Amino acid sequence: MASAGDIDTRPVFLPFQFIYSLGELVSFSLRTLVWLCTRRPCRGTLVPTFYSVGVGSVWVVAVTGFFIGMVLAVQSYEQFKLFPTRMGLVINVSIIRELGPVLAATMLAGRVGSAMAAELATMRVTEQVDALDCLGVNHLHYLVVPRFLACVLLIPLLTIFANSFGVLGGYLVCTQVFDVESYHYWENSEGVVSFWDLMTSSIKASVFGGAIALICCHRGLRSEAGAEGVGRAATRAFVWSFIAILVLDFFLGVFLNRLSEYLWPMAANKMI
Repeated sequence: MASAGDIDTRPVFLPFQFIYSLGELVSFSLRTLVWLCTRRPCRGTLVPTFYSVGVGSVWVVAVTGFFIGMVLAVQSYEQFKLFPTRMGLVINVSIIRELGPVLAATMLAGRVGSAMAAELATMRVTEQVDALDCLGVNHLHYLVVPRFLACVLLIPLLTIFANSFGVLGGYLVCTQVFDVESYHYWENSEGVVSFWDLMTSSIKASVFGGAIALICCHRGLRSEAGAEGVGRAATRAFVWSFIAILVLDFFLGVFLNRLSEYLWPMAANKMI
């Protein structure tokens, strides 16, 4: 909280506040990347962070992916009653290309991102971040870099996990509930889901992970004082992470589709 003698230099109008916050986030991201490229992470910070982000999120993405596949199978059946064998194609392509990366990143933004923002906000409010700086430890290098690496490296693996469970959920509903032959289910989707689709899913997940880490850490370290400020920081972290995921998904989708057409023009003509 600013004292009576301090001058608040932040812009007043909402558009200016957005531009000011965006500039702060860009500066924060650049400084984090500089520390990432110039010095290795501090000893003892990677393993606990990797465990919290990766192992602690397995069940979340597994349940999310499984029910995404099941719901998509139920909704697809209403549209493909005359051609039920085509359901495998629609379900697997939709999950791997779009739904898997986006929904897995959204769930992880709620679980991992909000937790990171609340933790760093509490450290800021209780002056633990200032104590690190007084001890000569850069708080970006000690606190942000391990979380950024964990999100960038592990969220793609968690997305692959979510995709696998999504495909499994769709397969079980189609074969056990709607009596679709297993052979026809896999035959129709075999030639459509390619290695490029898996790469696209992983690339999107990596970018989403980096955005989640940077936004949530930035919001946490810029928290206002008090319990209300910590809660507000966690809420804003999730909201802005979710918006960033949707915006990045659009631009990445356009870019990767164009790149696919440039690299494999023959294969692009066969895509649905």
